[in-house]
Amino acid sequence: MKAVVDPSLCIGCTQCAGLCPEVFSMEGTLAVAIPGEIPGEDVPQAVQAAEACPVGAIQTSD
Repeated sequence: MKAVVDPSLCIGCTQCAGLCPEVFSMEGTLAVAIPGEIPGEDVPQAVQAAEACPVGAIQTSD
């Protein structure tokens, strides 16, 4: 699975980085996801973080 944060939607709430710091981090005031495939053990937390995004800025794909 991969995750991408849309910078035009991100409001910098830090929720994703707080829930899954293995995949999401903050660059300045915006969140970013690690490039490439998310390690299998981090997928459940990454999905939870994506679903928790208050503005739907995180897209996931298989």
